[in-house]
Amino acid sequence: MRNIVTAGLILIIAGSCINPNGIDTDRARADILLAEKEFAKMAADSGIARAFLFFAADDAVILRGDKLVPGIENIRQYFSNSPEDRISLEWAPDFVDVSTSGDLGYTYGRYLLTQTDSAGQSISSEGYFHTVWKKQPDGIWKFVWD
Repeated sequence: MRNIVTAGLILIIAGSCINPNGIDTDRARADILLAEKEFAKMAADSGIARAFLFFAADDAVILRGDKLVPGIENIRQYFSNSPEDRISLEWAPDFVDVSTSGDLGYTYGRYLLTQTDSAGQSISSEGYFHTVWKKQPDGIWKFVWD
């Protein structure tokens, strides 16, 4: 009887990671979390524009102020007009979730944006970010909304 109970618990625990569609949503959440962390690291190490362009899907949309910037080419143009050498952006996800289909997920958390003005003064602003991630046909996670 003890072996039956133990086997049952193992099946329940193992099955909790796989949804009825056969998708390992825990793995998908971990993959999205990793992509978000790599995105933030690239922004810190290689620049904000490079990171956004690398992690954006071709049909991504970013919201900046009250303006939508749709599509990778418009995002590229947006960042070409930004004074990136005087800006740093740090963020970390507080939460990640994924759809039961395992191909769409989202993250949110806090960010810190620091700008240095022409007089050398640092101006910081902080808030919350929300990013929607979509698994691409090649299995790579790219953001479609930021």
